[in-house]
Amino acid sequence: MGQRPPQLQPPKHWTRSEPPEPAPPVEAEEQGGPKGEEPTRYGDWENHGRAWDF
Repeated sequence: MGQRPPQLQPPKHWTRSEPPEPAPPVEAEEQGGPKGEEPTRYGDWENHGRAWDF
């Protein structure tokens, strides 16, 4: 980042603090989806035993 010109100083009561650390990513579980491997693992979708691709 650039430097502030010398005539523009922040107020004396401001403190310099580090930004907060980002929260760890949350792995959401699928609700109501098919059990087992992902249906697109071979590029096909499967529904009631029938598979198709797009």
